[in-house]
Amino acid sequence: MTAPAAGAADPGPLAMVCCGGSIPFAVADVVQQQGRRVVLFACRGWADPVQVARYPHYWIAIAQLGRFSRLARQEGCRDVVFIGTLVRPSLGQLRLDWGTVRAMPSIMRAYRGGDDHLLSGVARIFEDLGFHVVGAHEVAPEILVREGPLAQHQPSARDQTDIARALALLAEIGPFDVGQAVVVANGHVLAIEAAEGTDNMLKRVADLRREGRIHVASGIGVLVKAPKPQQDQRIDLPAIGPSTIDNIARAGLAGLAVIAGAAIIAEPIEVARRADAAGIFVVGTIARQGGS
Repeated sequence: MTAPAAGAADPGPLAMVCCGGSIPFAVADVVQQQGRRVVLFACRGWADPVQVARYPHYWIAIAQLGRFSRLARQEGCRDVVFIGTLVRPSLGQLRLDWGTVRAMPSIMRAYRGGDDHLLSGVARIFEDLGFHVVGAHEVAPEILVREGPLAQHQPSARDQTDIARALALLAEIGPFDVGQAVVVANGHVLAIEAAEGTDNMLKRVADLRREGRIHVASGIGVLVKAPKPQQDQRIDLPAIGPSTIDNIARAGLAGLAVIAGAAIIAEPIEVARRADAAGIFVVGTIARQGGS
């Protein structure tokens, strides 16, 4: 997305509901560089207060729909981006205001399913309030992973075989709304991401390796991340960043593959630096028919 051309309608400020990690701020920086004002709606307990302070912002609790709606309208925001890491909250953790109470029937319906069902339901709730939900990659396409190697090292033939197996597995489990990542080593599935998230899944692989439960040598195996086939790609695209690289190295894997054009990367220069230092590959790949 570029700044509006002369005579084009002004899209107005962009509201960003931001949670954990560095990606929200990378997106905000890109949008501001395009000349568009950004207003952060930072989720308490998740967003980094030091980083948030650099931008116009408001603090909100999870599910404070009334507060968000009132403040976003006050700021003139029509478009909304959801970005950042967040563990799915229980209904009991929601901080209800009147706007949330009125939306409770829709919220209850959204909770009756996996994470993608929940997030798609949340998007519909915001659209019912009159906002336009857009993907972070739509306002900041620079954050998407490009095709090809992102660092010095390249996947071997064995790595490529593991990547193809992982993509096929992700394509099969995607309809069950399970997760976006798997670890495959020498044809063996070592881990499938569930509620714990990618970083914790990688820590689990590292623990299994220390316990002697993984019988392939260190330096064999790949982490592969891909969006679910039915996923609303405006919300919760797979994301990688420097911490992903650190955890891949600790897990003793050879590298990482993500779907080019359908995954977000935070701090790409730092990702490449850490990958080169650790001797692992990072590659943007294409999801082929049938996941291979």
